[in-house]
Amino acid sequence: MQTFEGLRMVKVAEPIDARELLRGEDTFGTDAIARLDRALSTAQLGQIRQELLALQQEVDSGKADKGLMLRAGIGAFLFGQHRRAVHYLEKVVDDPNGCFYLAQALFSLERYADAAERFDQAAKLGYDKLDCTLRRAGALRCLGQVDQAEELIRSVASKAAGRAEYSYQMGCIFDDRGDMDRAVEYYERAVDMDQFHSRAQFRLAALNSLHGNDDEAIRRYEQSLSKPPLHLGALLNLGLLYEDKSNYAAAAYCFRRILESDPMHPRANLYLRDIEATSDMYYDEESARHEARLAQLLSRPITDFELSVRSRNCLQGMNIYTLGDLTHVTEQDLLGGKNFGETSLAEIREVLGAHGLRVGQNLHKALPDFRLPPIDLSPQEQAVLNTPISELNLSVRARKCMSRLGITTLGELVHRTPDELLSSRNFGVTSLNEIRAKLGEQGMKLRND
Repeated sequence: MQTFEGLRMVKVAEPIDARELLRGEDTFGTDAIARLDRALSTAQLGQIRQELLALQQEVDSGKADKGLMLRAGIGAFLFGQHRRAVHYLEKVVDDPNGCFYLAQALFSLERYADAAERFDQAAKLGYDKLDCTLRRAGALRCLGQVDQAEELIRSVASKAAGRAEYSYQMGCIFDDRGDMDRAVEYYERAVDMDQFHSRAQFRLAALNSLHGNDDEAIRRYEQSLSKPPLHLGALLNLGLLYEDKSNYAAAAYCFRRILESDPMHPRANLYLRDIEATSDMYYDEESARHEARLAQLLSRPITDFELSVRSRNCLQGMNIYTLGDLTHVTEQDLLGGKNFGETSLAEIREVLGAHGLRVGQNLHKALPDFRLPPIDLSPQEQAVLNTPISELNLSVRARKCMSRLGITTLGELVHRTPDELLSSRNFGVTSLNEIRAKLGEQGMKLRND
């Protein structure tokens, strides 16, 4: 699996007002919940988490009304805080959304009988009846009532067969009965209908892991985590797979995310301690972050900075294209370049100095790997970057250019600059604008755009 520093540039749509998301609506209905759900897949996840924490503290102080209780509970569920979600949402069971999310939280805590009852109640309160029926069937199945669950699912087949949830629940029925071929068929049908159906992706990931297909399992787990709610089981399994591949930073990230939602999670605590206690796996997070930021800074092209035409031309003539290149030459090397004088050198010093760098500071070091990925990549972000380029539905010309450049995923694409794309044969401004528009729909940009 490859990841790139361009990840820091994904999901850069309009800034999100986390406070407005959690407090700004008069009523916290389906549309507001959908906005919160989408926002949790953006780069401002941390801001939303902080605002949710503040909201929960207000609710815990006893100063909040039922409206804030509802927001705190649904937010807790989306962040994988299932016990907190139940604590809050049990106080707003007269709200259809509150009742439905309470049922999901109870299901996550394996309180299947209570979950089945709440799904039924949510339907009576006006929540999507088909969805409630399918999920209630899932709770009954987990209680061992497989025949009754199948009967309930088939009772709504004429209306629900086009839903990913229907295919997922049917897959679970066949799974419980040991018919794995039919189960996989239904799980795959579910993700064909909805690639973000986290529970179907989770099942497929687990099956791939069971059969030793670790790369495919990782891809599936990442996809299952690319959209809320946070699936703690998927995070745990993904962390273990990362650890098996010696990707200790990513494994530690997964275990920490679990502990943010459930600080007492025994297995996450154990696995994280194992990683941190092993000296040759020691992970200095702050140091790694610094190295990632430095690598990203050194990779920035000279064209990003305001230099005179003469200075730019001189640097290009010496094959110096990035800030990193400037740290691997001496001032005498620069002054030895054609038409490069003291004025140009002063410009270079000023640009580097503004970023805490100087000419020649890395003269005796190996050239850095400018594709070093940041260490704080979330599974959601990794899943976004691993999305095949084919999903952009590009024109034939743009598609051929992507193939010629060896670009197969969104991660590989956002790592490229517009100039790099334009340098490709038959790739012109029209294709560039098409790429920009398609990436914009995903909340993404090309590097340096």
